[in-house]
Amino acid sequence: MEEQTSSILVSVRDGDRYSCSVKGHDDHRSASVYAPEFLSAKLISSGQITEGQSVTLTCSSDANPAANYTWRKNNNQSVVSKDQQFVLSSILSSDSGQYYCTAQNELGEKTSGPVSVQVTYAPRPPSVSVTPSGGIMESSLVTLTCSSDANPEANYTWYKEGEEAPKASGRNFTITNIMVQQRGNYSCEAQNSRGRYNSTVTVNVVASQSMSTTIIIRLTLFILIFLLVLIISLRTLKTMKMNRKLFEPIEMEERRTSEIT
Repeated sequence: MEEQTSSILVSVRDGDRYSCSVKGHDDHRSASVYAPEFLSAKLISSGQITEGQSVTLTCSSDANPAANYTWRKNNNQSVVSKDQQFVLSSILSSDSGQYYCTAQNELGEKTSGPVSVQVTYAPRPPSVSVTPSGGIMESSLVTLTCSSDANPEANYTWYKEGEEAPKASGRNFTITNIMVQQRGNYSCEAQNSRGRYNSTVTVNVVASQSMSTTIIIRLTLFILIFLLVLIISLRTLKTMKMNRKLFEPIEMEERRTSEIT
């Protein structure tokens, strides 16, 4: 018996299914062929994802012929996996993002919606800065800034070296009228549910010229007042001694007269 084939060129649309049969035997049709449909892409993980954990992304669809699968990240055209199940072993923070699965066969293709992968991790070493930088004049406005890469987002607390109580909270710490006694080392602590990390910055405050002049004037006045008081005290003491010498002969003469009488 001679084998015969027949072919037809069609434009496939979503939901179209095609089958064939021998002429006159419509009740014995072939299995339908169709493009991928009912595509499902999901993340298999329990709870929050942490660095070092193994994470699986799985994709499935209904298609005939069976579909081939590819995974892309963040709508990038580069394929990150050609497996139906995409395993991210020992996951890193850089693996965070949106993943898309595409199912494809000879009749068409279908791409899933985004599957979100968010890797949580402790704060990285914070970056701290001081504005203005270098030597800061007294009475200046000073802003300390702290930032750290973290997921969940970090909370920030500021401390001054030698003091237990926190000075401020938040990414920025502003000192509106800084004084010389406020100079020193300040540390920023970045913290989230995964951990914490500290970084330190030095604030160098220089006394302003006007302030230095004021200090010199006050010191000079103090010395002058001290000398004046000292001079007056010495003169007073000298006067008392002189008066005492003047009255001594008179007192002695009175005593003699009293004794003779």
